[in-house]
Amino acid sequence: MLNFKTLIYFLAVGLVISACNSTPEKNAKKEKKKKEDIKRLDFTPIVGIKYHEVTRRFSNGLSFSDIGFQQEPSWIIQFASNDTVKAWSPQKQIMQSFYFMYDHGDVYNFAGEWFRIKGFSKDSIRMQRLQLTNRVIEKDIRSDVFMTYYSEDYLKKINKTPEELRKPTAADTAFIRKLVARADRNPANADSAFAGRIPVQFTPKSKIISVKKLSTVDRLVGRTESYDYLFPEYRIKIEKAYQDFGYSFTAVVDKHGKIYLNSFRDDMPEYHEQRKKVLEGIIDVYLQNLLIVKPGSTLGIPHSSEITLNVSGKK
Repeated sequence: MLNFKTLIYFLAVGLVISACNSTPEKNAKKEKKKKEDIKRLDFTPIVGIKYHEVTRRFSNGLSFSDIGFQQEPSWIIQFASNDTVKAWSPQKQIMQSFYFMYDHGDVYNFAGEWFRIKGFSKDSIRMQRLQLTNRVIEKDIRSDVFMTYYSEDYLKKINKTPEELRKPTAADTAFIRKLVARADRNPANADSAFAGRIPVQFTPKSKIISVKKLSTVDRLVGRTESYDYLFPEYRIKIEKAYQDFGYSFTAVVDKHGKIYLNSFRDDMPEYHEQRKKVLEGIIDVYLQNLLIVKPGSTLGIPHSSEITLNVSGKK
């Protein structure tokens, strides 16, 4: 019979052997084998079929977010092979080829975007758009986007055009009306306002004032065209002003076109009220009197929205 010390010795040796068998190299091999078990999808059956994106929605089935961002289906794609996808380029007016890169599981990349393939057939393709940071999938609204494509043959079969299927739904309209009702209760409050799908428009009534809508699109840092309606910014120049000045501030424009001062740079808190009165004076005297203000709107419904104004005056 083994004595207690001998038993402890064998147990210790067993633990050492077990630890040796679980080396990082072996763990890595197991992980690699696990990944290899998930086979890469075979897109051969749908090669050559052209698909039109017909819906792009959040998981709740809506095309709009609380801040007014609209998911707009617009892509046209066609698999040329298992590792090449063609996508329509509006700028070049051609089907442009992209490398279809397999990452892991059902996650792929093409045209600078990451997707999870949810399913495909000769009639349709379903994808989930993903937002990755340092190769890690973000678990927020940016990865909560689902896209559906229909093949041209299937569209003919159901006698529908992509344009018909891309229109906002009744649920979208009901959701926007709910946001508008909230904004109407607090027309001057930026927290209740939301981005208009068609931003605020200014039309000068006098030659002494000019307005230019600025673009903040910068694809290198991920600023797409949607930024121009989500965060509209304007440069306004006024001639024959009471004095030379230059200010930048945010404002809320309600559904009637009334402009409310929202926020501004405040380097010297002791002059906050004085600066506030100056900016409110510029809004009331110049902007409201010299401009026709058309409020932002979504689905044809005007509502409060926030804008940024860079206003300069020349004496």
